[in-house]
Amino acid sequence: MASATAPAERPPPVLRGRHDFPEISGRIAGVVLNGRLPRYFWAAFFLCFMLVLVFFYAITYLIAVGVGKLGIDMPVVWGTMISNFVWWIGIGHAGTLISAVLLLLRQPWRASINRFAEAMTLFAVAMAGLFPILHLGRPWFFYWLLPLPNTHMHWPQWRSPLVWDFVAISTYATVSLLFWFMGLLPDLAMLRDRAKTRGAQLFYGILAMGWRGSARHWARYRVVYYLMAALATPLVVSVHSIVSLDFTFAITPGYHSTIFPPYFVAGALLSGFAMVLTIAIPLRWAFSVEDLITLRHMDNAAKLMIAAGLIVAYGYASEAFFAWYSGEAWERTMMVQRAIGPYSTLFWIMLACNVGALQLLWFRRVRLNMPVLFAIAVIVNIGMWIERYVIVVSGPSRDFLPSAWGDQSLTWLDFGILFGSIGTFFALIFLFVRILPAITIFEVEELAEETGRAA
Repeated sequence: MASATAPAERPPPVLRGRHDFPEISGRIAGVVLNGRLPRYFWAAFFLCFMLVLVFFYAITYLIAVGVGKLGIDMPVVWGTMISNFVWWIGIGHAGTLISAVLLLLRQPWRASINRFAEAMTLFAVAMAGLFPILHLGRPWFFYWLLPLPNTHMHWPQWRSPLVWDFVAISTYATVSLLFWFMGLLPDLAMLRDRAKTRGAQLFYGILAMGWRGSARHWARYRVVYYLMAALATPLVVSVHSIVSLDFTFAITPGYHSTIFPPYFVAGALLSGFAMVLTIAIPLRWAFSVEDLITLRHMDNAAKLMIAAGLIVAYGYASEAFFAWYSGEAWERTMMVQRAIGPYSTLFWIMLACNVGALQLLWFRRVRLNMPVLFAIAVIVNIGMWIERYVIVVSGPSRDFLPSAWGDQSLTWLDFGILFGSIGTFFALIFLFVRILPAITIFEVEELAEETGRAA
């Protein structure tokens, strides 16, 4: 029934994706198949690869010496590792929103940016999954989190946030990977047919899994693709809500708040769309695809950033209000210390980045100015990491007993792992752009066919 009704909404797609618009398919596929990329592409990749080496060295040093070198101490036993985890898992949310939610809402403007947004999700989740494991102190025992039968009865503690994080990340990564690969199949078949060398034909042919573009293939593809989108949509809310419960279930001042689940989800969307713009703006310039990734895409992404940023600003105000309204001295002290205490500089920078700079996006001229929009996206990404760090460290540093108060000082290892993970993320993005089409070919062709013009 589903396969019979799905094509009825649009003309049958059997003829689509078969080089109806050679200008579009040739330009996008040429980036992958020709192999001739600008020198600045490889220069930027080399810089990212240097950060990859820093990342590997920092992880090796951390495992050899111990987590005490991270700067964490009593009572601040959560530091940059958990901050990085929350930041990276949030960045991955925009890809799911663009791919799944906007697909179900029939928003055609997602067609040019969904592919690299999905790849961004996978790479961000891969980065996020490393940090809880490294934070264990003995990461080689991470498999104790799994419900595996064993003679020593090391069953996972289901009340532990570590187990929740593992289940959330693994589910999110699995569904995102399947959804991303499902969308790649028609384009992989096109690369297989266009490839000139035998090796490329075999590589893309194996990945295409026998796709021939028949009516049966397209009918089944439509049904499964929409089912995968419907399955991925709840993950936008559920995954980061579970991450926020790591804090909410604790009685630590600053953590125990019911506003955290929607507040964290909004922050995830804000940082995720900021990263989408951080990638999209250089990408459209470097490969001259301004007619495919248009100003409309940039404008819509900036508007979604405004919507998410307003919810984040509301979360900031709610935190301060409920700390005062609760009447608890510990909550009030913690909020006052955020504003005038040892982390006050970071707190005010956070507000300036996530609330102040974001207000510039109300102006259409700013949203359509690519250098300014890129700068705002980078500023928001910086501000969102600072927000995670302030939340993680400010509560434990001003706990219930003033005699146990303590501050955290960042070490070179904290910065090495943070910037190393950023370099690894962008290095994976560069490899993705080199090996696979960063823009969905068949969806852009369909959009061009429906609007009656080749982009």
